[in-house]
Formats: sequence, structure tokens, C-alpha cells
Amino acid sequence: MGKMTTKDTVIDLYPSRVEAQPRILERKDPVVYPNDFEGPLTKDDLTAYEADGYLFAEAFFSEEETAALQNELRRLLAESRGVRKPEIILEPDGDEVRSIFAVHRDNVVFRALSEHPKLVNAVRQILGSDVYIHQSRINFKPGFKGKEFQWHSDFETWHTEDGMPRMRALSCSIALSDNYPFNGPLMVIPGSHRHFVACVGETPENNYESSLRRQVFGVPDEESLTRLVERSRIEQPAGRAGSIVFFDCNIMHGSNSNITPYPRSNAFFVYNSVENKLVAPFASQRPRPDYIATRD
Repeated sequence: MGKMTTKDTVIDLYPSRVEAQPRILERKDPVVYPNDFEGPLTKDDLTAYEADGYLFAEAFFSEEETAALQNELRRLLAESRGVRKPEIILEPDGDEVRSIFAVHRDNVVFRALSEHPKLVNAVRQILGSDVYIHQSRINFKPGFKGKEFQWHSDFETWHTEDGMPRMRALSCSIALSDNYPFNGPLMVIPGSHRHFVACVGETPENNYESSLRRQVFGVPDEESLTRLVERSRIEQPAGRAGSIVFFDCNIMHGSNSNITPYPRSNAFFVYNSVENKLVAPFASQRPRPDYIATRD
């Protein structure tokens, strides 16, 4: 594990899980950072991302690239069934594989995907710096058995439990199967990335051991969530396999359970700016393991 800076040397701009009542704080960081990086995103793309907090791109990867990823997805799922290791997360009420973490570290195909020039260059255009993988995973959401992901801001957890100091990170959700409106696709609240919901509740020790299956702490209260939706709307940026959603680290998002026969499998890569390295967690006794949050 790399050297960890103490949080005492860093001002906590987004305190959460430290007060008895939830609060909505205004964002203090840019969304799109000034830079001269060249990549696949147009000026209009960047403007839309800055306004909404996400950007959907259909057919971002070719049919050939997508087919190769789908083959590896099937192999990886078959290989992981029945295996007990920390990186493999099961559905909350069963033995189906829910997620596999650290795929950029452990799988050569998904490592290459995480380094895809088109993908990395787009991320640099948004974050305005070189980047590294903070977290990677495959979410499978199997047909009939894939459970929901509660509404949340990723940054709230990365800040409180991993020690990410500023909002200079984003996620890429790459569709490895067709995402339909009815099989539990990603839902987002456009514009919510400009407001940070400070949650209540002290972080339990080793919270990740249960939160990756079903999140309880770091989930926004119903009143704050309702206010965010009333200011905006809920959208589902769903598309065919090979499409991608770039979304800001602080946008409020979630997904419903999948009660259809059609699995909704996606690769997630979280990129953090090299200028936003992790410090000590802001509301947890110790940082989460490296397979969840890269510290080097």
C-alpha cells in the first residue's frame, strides 16, 4: 500500500456521516476541468456533461470489440461461480454473482479495455489531467435475480471511506449486454452533481463487507432525494451493448431490480485525477482494501 496522507492536513469540503441531520451542500469543484487534451468528445459533448453530470454515447466501441468483451464476460462469470474470494460479490439474497472487482488488475482483457486510448482520452478531456484507475468492476445483474442499487453519490462513499478529497473523478459504465428501460439500467438525476448530500450515520467497521451487497450507509435521505428530483428529473441513459455512459463522481444515481429474463451486464471503470490522490478516510476508521480503492 502506498503512503497515505493524514486527513488532518486536508480540509474536508464535503463533511458527511458526522452530523445528526442530512444536509445538501453546494459543489465547490469544477465539473469539466480546463485543459488542452485532445480526444473523441466534442465541445458540445463537454458542455452537456458539465450541465447534466453525465454523457451517453451509443456504439462507443465497435461490434468486434464488443463481441470480444462479451466472450470474456461469459468466461469470467463461469469461472467465478462458486468461488469465494473478496473480489467476488454475491447478490444480497442469493449465490448469484453480483459484481467482480479489480478486473483492470486481474483480467488481461478488461485491463486492456481500461487503457483503451479512446476511453482514456475522453476521460482526460473531462478531468483535465492524467488519470489512474480508482476502482474497476463488472456488474452482472442477472435476469430475474439481479437486485437494485440504491440511490447514491459515489463520491460520498469514496470521500468518507476511501479518502478522496475532491470531486475530480468519474465513472464509465460500458454496456456489455443490451440495456433496456425494463432490465434495471442506470438511472440518473441530471444536475444533481452540483449538490452534495451529506448523509447521517457513523460508518461501521469494515462496512464494505456488507455495503457492496446492499448499501445502507451513505444512502441519501428521502427528503433530500425528493428535492433533487423536483429540481430536475430522472433519466435512463440505456443503450445497446458497446454503448457507454460517462458520469460524474457526485451525480445521484441508482438502478432497479432486474425481473426480466435479460441480464444487464456492465463494466465499470472509475478514473481519478493524478492530482486528486487519496488521503486518510474522512469518516471511517481505516481505508477500504486496494481491490476496492487503489491507493498507489
